[in-house]
Amino acid sequence: MKCSWRTVMAAEEASSCQVPRRPWASILRMTIPVLISTGTCYLICNLCFSRQQQQLDSTRWDLAELQLNHTGSRQDPRLRWQGSPALGRSFLHGPELDDNGQLRIQRDGIYRLHIQVTLANCSSSTWTAEPQRATLTVAICSPAAHSISLLRLSFHRGGCWVASQRLTFLARGDILCTNLTLPLLPSRNADETFFGIQWVGP
Repeated sequence: MKCSWRTVMAAEEASSCQVPRRPWASILRMTIPVLISTGTCYLICNLCFSRQQQQLDSTRWDLAELQLNHTGSRQDPRLRWQGSPALGRSFLHGPELDDNGQLRIQRDGIYRLHIQVTLANCSSSTWTAEPQRATLTVAICSPAAHSISLLRLSFHRGGCWVASQRLTFLARGDILCTNLTLPLLPSRNADETFFGIQWVGP
């Protein structure tokens, strides 16, 4: 079978004809790698930020240094405390004080407790009228499930102050109470009576 000239020309034109490319196909080929790279960078940056935040949280120290908040005669054995930079060397960073001036823990961990209480107007006559069993105690008073004595210090006859410190585990929500035998009055001098805690580890 012989091919005509028109048939040959038509075949040549068909073989040289190219299918037009759609413009969005090229755009997709350029956009997809950019999106993948951007997503990868975002995930890596987010992961790094989360790790840095966790490290900052783990190294944050909860601290409190409190001074006495005494307004008159005592009807409650609990000592009331206050903490604010406006008071001088007193501050709260992490823990809080409830409405009764008791310290509430906001973070689980091992804490170092320290306390000193000096009696007001203390002299030898003080112990003529007061029993030798006069004590200062620091305890977890709430919640009831965690209630336990942490420190118990005795004012021996003739002694006008007590001081001590210890390490102990405290949980978030624990409330620390400091009780002084009634009707003894503590000194309001911030150099003589103070109470504080420091978070030292998880």
